[in-house]
Amino acid sequence: MKLDSGTFIEPGSIPEMAKRIEAIGFDGIYTLEGKNDPFIGATIAAMSTENLTIMTSIAVAFARNPMSLAYLGNDLQTLSKGRFVLGLGTQVKSHIEHRFSMPWGKPVTRMRDMVMAIRAIWNSWQTGERLNYVGEYYHHTLMVPTFAPAPNEYGSPKIYLAGVGPKMTEMVGEVADGYFVHPFGSKESLDQLTMPALSAGLKKAKKSFADFDIAAQVMTATGLNDQQIEEAVMSARNQIAFYGSTPAYLPILEVHGWGEMHLKWKQMVRENKWGDMAASVTDEMLNAFAIVGSVSEVAKKIVARSDGRLQRVSPVIYESNIEILAALADALKKEGNE
Repeated sequence: MKLDSGTFIEPGSIPEMAKRIEAIGFDGIYTLEGKNDPFIGATIAAMSTENLTIMTSIAVAFARNPMSLAYLGNDLQTLSKGRFVLGLGTQVKSHIEHRFSMPWGKPVTRMRDMVMAIRAIWNSWQTGERLNYVGEYYHHTLMVPTFAPAPNEYGSPKIYLAGVGPKMTEMVGEVADGYFVHPFGSKESLDQLTMPALSAGLKKAKKSFADFDIAAQVMTATGLNDQQIEEAVMSARNQIAFYGSTPAYLPILEVHGWGEMHLKWKQMVRENKWGDMAASVTDEMLNAFAIVGSVSEVAKKIVARSDGRLQRVSPVIYESNIEILAALADALKKEGNE
């Protein structure tokens, strides 16, 4: 099981953090589309490290187009010397239309189209074959030598996709190289929702789990002292309520019989009652979605949740405390050796 870390920091702080993450034994680092562009962070991380796998987890696919993503992925694959993974997600309709001012469509069909188009572009660059991709959403039929990169000596990057619903998750198993498990998840949702859908997609593509990576971001509430753990628990409660207020994540709540909380949290968002939202997250909910405890306890729980099915795990610690991450890396190594 590979151990990854996120970068919940501004780009100027990434070089030092990435170097330290690599030095303390992590295997990968990912940047996300939050307050900063994920490709800027990925570029900085690639230039600051030698061995880490560099991932976007995730970049918003529908805010861009296949050609721009193909160039970005190809450049980062070269820059990182073959260590880059292009991680994409859909975001939700309101953000695509009103934050990015881009068109929405059938998300599963459009994401499949996106991946196939990117792969067609990369294949054209690698082989010199004429580019002739015509899909439902994307048409790419023009590529001239002036704008075609030379074949990438490291090959094309892997593509990982994020998804929550069964149709999207099945499509990921069919067309992608890997799947990002969302931090708002549990062992039960992994068992009942994610794995069966991935299995169906892999079967369609005549692949097996041996041909596929599952990378889980795991909401983690831990620390080196009681105060840090208490602060991390409050952060986790906030995240759980925030995710639970979003319609896309309702099926995960329903696995546990907590579907009614979605409407409750959604109403609290409308009323700007963020403090009340966190307080309404019960201990049972907290421990279902987050891994809570001391560093050693959390390491044991992460290994147990993985159960041999996860190729990559990233403990999501929202303050990106390097000392906590170092202690957790050591504890996970010990667990892996026992």
